Amino acid sequence: MDDGEVGREEILEPDLPICDPHHHLWHFPDSRYLLEELLEDIGPADGVCGHKVESTVFVECTAFYRARGPEHLRMVGETEFVAGVAAMADSGRYGPVLACEGIVGRADFCLGAAVYDVLKAHIAAGGGRFRGIRHAAGWDASPAVRHSHTDPPQHLYQDQRFREGFACLAPSGLSFEAWQYHPQLPDLIDLARAFPETPIMLDHVGGPLGIGPYAGRRDEVFQGWRADIVELAACPNVWVKLGGLGMAICGFDFHKRDLKPGSAELADAWRPYIETCIDAFGPHRAMFESNFPVDKVSCSYDALWNAFKRIVSGASTEDKAWLFKSSARTFYQLTD
Repeated sequence: MDDGEVGREEILEPDLPICDPHHHLWHFPDSRYLLEELLEDIGPADGVCGHKVESTVFVECTAFYRARGPEHLRMVGETEFVAGVAAMADSGRYGPVLACEGIVGRADFCLGAAVYDVLKAHIAAGGGRFRGIRHAAGWDASPAVRHSHTDPPQHLYQDQRFREGFACLAPSGLSFEAWQYHPQLPDLIDLARAFPETPIMLDHVGGPLGIGPYAGRRDEVFQGWRADIVELAACPNVWVKLGGLGMAICGFDFHKRDLKPGSAELADAWRPYIETCIDAFGPHRAMFESNFPVDKVSCSYDALWNAFKRIVSGASTEDKAWLFKSSARTFYQLTD
């Protein structure tokens, strides 16, 4: 299959083990993406029709909240659902992929110290798989940039009440998943410095925007983003996910094309961001992610992972092992 054509690409480095540390599952009125769809995208791990994805980590996406009970505990329903999916995958009846081996849920840190009850409920519901909380902070003044699903204020990560809740993570043995847009990276830098004992994962290379007021300013945005990434990487408790660049907000416009790009084109577009993050964080604190099905608007699962493999084709065997598997399993405390 040639790059740029619809369908599966020939798999590059088919024997390279992968832990996909970021995907979602949902069943909304106009969109379904459950275990069946995930495994269909991953494909057989035979090196011919699919990459060698061995395990995955689920990240919250507002799916399957409880319909009843206390409002602050309803989002625990998502963890209950995903733990069931993980048990299905772990049975071996659906193939060898350990889907949802780790689970990242949602809690409202603006509850302050009262969020302890939510964290305990998530841990209990996760069946030993629950690893952390994502409280998204994506906000921008432009109406062209949609706010995160949490509908956050401009400086959520600076909010005192939020930080009271955030302080509950480390004593609970949990990590934090940060998702915000690139102009908000200074807020995350300050948060990471204030809580050096809390492991923090930066999602989607920090959310560089390329739409609305940021369209046509890629070089300018890149320079500011890179400076913040380098500063954030100086915090040893922060790790980074290499991906998410297929989202429409990044402004590459691949989602507008009838024929999606192949891995060579994706690699050319994404390389500056991926290489900057690897240089800043190092391979032991960086990991490739699919962000499916969100990034599916721009490319296939095969092309996405082939693009990542192209970008680091010159890396050592050891560095590739960390970037594609070991960093994810280390951060999320997944034991072999």
